[in-house]
Amino acid sequence: MLISTFARAATRQARVAASAMGGVRNLNLHEYQSAQIMKESGVNVPFGIAAHTVEDAVKAAAEIGDEQVVIKSQILAGGRGLGKFTNGLQGGVHIIDTTDVKEYAEKMLGGTLVTKQSGAAGKPVNTVLLAKKMALAKEFYFAIFMDRASGGPLIIACSEGGTSIEDLAESSPEKIIKVPVNITTGPTDEQIETVVNGLGVSGDKESAGDQIRALYNLFVDKDCTMVEVNPLAEDTDGNLIAADAKIGFDDNAEFRHKDIFDQRDHTQEDPREVAAAKWDLNYIGLDGNIGCMVNGAGLAMSTMDIISLNGGSPANFLDVGGGAKVEQIKAAFEIITSDPAVKAILVNIFGGIMKCDIIAEGIIEASRELDLKVPVVVRLEGTNVERGKQLLEESGLDLITADDLDDAATKAVASIA
Repeated sequence: MLISTFARAATRQARVAASAMGGVRNLNLHEYQSAQIMKESGVNVPFGIAAHTVEDAVKAAAEIGDEQVVIKSQILAGGRGLGKFTNGLQGGVHIIDTTDVKEYAEKMLGGTLVTKQSGAAGKPVNTVLLAKKMALAKEFYFAIFMDRASGGPLIIACSEGGTSIEDLAESSPEKIIKVPVNITTGPTDEQIETVVNGLGVSGDKESAGDQIRALYNLFVDKDCTMVEVNPLAEDTDGNLIAADAKIGFDDNAEFRHKDIFDQRDHTQEDPREVAAAKWDLNYIGLDGNIGCMVNGAGLAMSTMDIISLNGGSPANFLDVGGGAKVEQIKAAFEIITSDPAVKAILVNIFGGIMKCDIIAEGIIEASRELDLKVPVVVRLEGTNVERGKQLLEESGLDLITADDLDDAATKAVASIA
């Protein structure tokens, strides 16, 4: 369906923005956190110290003990080097004299950095990483992702790194190599050799291969969704070093890696998504004005489609799941209405496991306690639907009921026309 393509695109855009704040279905960590995990996994990383205050930054630079250091803003978004602070400072990564650390730390800490991946609002910088300046001879790009097409991990490598891989993919796609890996056996010696040769390593190839294997083992052992090193650099002695790191972790594996998930930085995430997660709700903020509360991801996507087809714009994706309680329904309304752009709410429930009367009770309680000022359109179908409709009718609330999804979308759009 044509509109389904639109809705999926809108959701993908929301996930891109959300990923800079921690991701929707996976945990993302800051560079300094990722570097520590890499180090523990046998990957070469530069010496660095994270600082949360200006005083800590000055002490860290003194501990490094060099005339120059690298100071790097820590936000969950790429493109930091080319970003710009809202206070006017250009760039989120700088090589500076140690005597200038205090000046730069004062401008960076507590500031907001806007990058190509952060969204227009930017992300707060609460931590800077002071790193030892490395003598790097070459910079490469390296990443491992889960690949739907091959059904397993995919290693992506390029002989040019330290810059936007998206731009390079457009200008010089022939420089990028892709190596699908059998997840049950891991990369073969031949595949490791292919990656090393594709990078153009000039140092010891066996040692370079060991680093590639260490990165792959990290990807598997820590249940990662992504391991991205840009740049994966080669120093003047021919050693590979993960000069920058970004790692994503599968939320489904949280029970296996509590120490990692405890490092989550909620300040980088959409507060609505943080609140939704506490109630076991799936929420993604969009840029429309019709809030959606639906049970089931497929039905939620269809609801967004129909709203768009009728000339409206969905403000969010919100799936309450199949077993939501009254309290969760109330929480869902609170999250939806916390978005000032929401001018109407469409509730679309197909009751299977989720019972329509439970949804109705939640809608009634939320409407009364939150004193909702926006129109609420409700479409119920399925288990206990008649009881649900009866509860809504007897509530005395000014709710707009609908017979089917198309009717609901039409009424929701019309309510804010």
